[in-house]
Amino acid sequence: MRRLTLALLCATYLCLSLIVALTLWRNGGGWGAGVAALVGGLGLCFAFHGLIARALEAGAIRGEIDAVREAHKILLDQVERLDARLIQVAEIVEGDVHRSEELSDEVHLLERLVQRMQQRLEEHAEAPAPAREGVAARHRATGLFETVREALAENRVDLYLQPVVALPQRKTVFYESFSRLRDATGRVIMPAEYLSVAEPAGLMTAIDNLLLFRCVQIVRRLAKQDRKIGIFCNVSMASLADESFFPQFLELLAANRDLAGALIFEIGQAAFDARGSVEARNMGKLADLGFRFSLDKVVDLDFDLQDLARADVKFVKIGAQGLLDELTEVEGRLVLRSLPDLAAEDFAALTRRYGIELIAEKVESERQVVDILDLDLAYGQGHLFGEPRAIKDAVLAEAGAPPNVTRLSVLRSRAA
Repeated sequence: MRRLTLALLCATYLCLSLIVALTLWRNGGGWGAGVAALVGGLGLCFAFHGLIARALEAGAIRGEIDAVREAHKILLDQVERLDARLIQVAEIVEGDVHRSEELSDEVHLLERLVQRMQQRLEEHAEAPAPAREGVAARHRATGLFETVREALAENRVDLYLQPVVALPQRKTVFYESFSRLRDATGRVIMPAEYLSVAEPAGLMTAIDNLLLFRCVQIVRRLAKQDRKIGIFCNVSMASLADESFFPQFLELLAANRDLAGALIFEIGQAAFDARGSVEARNMGKLADLGFRFSLDKVVDLDFDLQDLARADVKFVKIGAQGLLDELTEVEGRLVLRSLPDLAAEDFAALTRRYGIELIAEKVESERQVVDILDLDLAYGQGHLFGEPRAIKDAVLAEAGAPPNVTRLSVLRSRAA
C-alpha cells in the first residue's frame, strides 16, 4: 500500500513539473527554461515529499512508541498483580507452616496428657481395693471406674458451654465451659457420678487439663470468626502446681497469647484462698501473658479485694439465691449479712473499684433477675438464660483439634 502511494505521489510530482515546464515553454521561455523548470519542480516536489515522509514516519514512530508504552504499562500492571498474588501465597504458606507448628505442639501436649492419664489409670487398677468396702460396693466402683477409664481412653470427654449474659439486655458475652463423660452407649456421665472414682484415682487433673486444651481450641475458632466472646474455663490448683503439665501448657498459651482477652481461668474460692507459692507464681505467669481469672463456688462475700486485684481476678461468680438470701434489713436499709456496714446496692460498685465484676450464677427465675438488677449486677448465668450445650467434635475439628482417632491410638493400645 505504501509503494502504491509513493508511485502515485511521484506521478503527481512529475505531472506538476511537466505542467510548469510546458507553461514556461509556451509562454516563450524556450526549451532551456522549460527543462530547468521541470528539473527544479521535480527537485522541489521530491524535497517536499521527503519532508512529508519524514513527518509521517515520525508520527508512525511516535504511535509505535505510545503503543510500546501502553504495552509496558499493561505489563507492569500484570507484574504488580502477580507480585501481590505471590505475596499472598507466601503469607498463606507461612501461616500454614506456623499453624502446623502450633498443631504439632498441641498434638505433642495432648499425647503427653493421655499417656499420663493412662499411667494414672493403670496405677489405680493395680491398687488393692479397701477391705472395709463390701463386695457389692467394690463391684459398683470397679464397674464405674472401668466406664470412666474407657470414656477417657476413647476420648469421650465432651465440652459443654453455657451462656453468660449482660443484664438487662441478656446478650451473650461469655460462655462457661464444663466437661462431661460419655459411656459406650452415649449416656452422659455427670460429674457427681464420675467424681467418686476420678478424684481418688487422681484423674481430675487429667480431665481438667483436657478441658483446658479444648477451651483453647474453641476460643481460637471464635477468634477466627471475629466473635468477641470470652470463655470461662475451670482450672484446678493441681493443674497450676503440676510441674510436668503446666510448663507445656504455658508454652501453648504463650504461642496463643492473642487469645488472652477471650480465655478466663476459673478457680474455686476455697482453692484460691488456700493457694500456695507455686500456684500463685504460676497464676502470675498466666497474668503476665494477659489472661484473667474468675472466682466461683463463693461461700463468703467478705472478700479481700486487694488480694483479688493483685491476683488479676476480674470476675466473681455468686449464686443468685445465695446472694439474695444474704440480704437483710438493718436500721431501715438493705445490707448483706457478711457486710452489714455496706448498703447492698453498693456492693457491686465497690468491687468495680478494684476492677472486679460480679456475676450472678444459677439464675432460675425472672423474679431473681429483678432482684439482681436492683443490686446493680451486670451479668447473669443460669438455666433461665440457657442450659449447657455440647460442642460437637466437628466444631473442635474446625477449631484445629487434632484427629482423636489417630492422636489417641497410643492410649487405646496401652489400655487394651
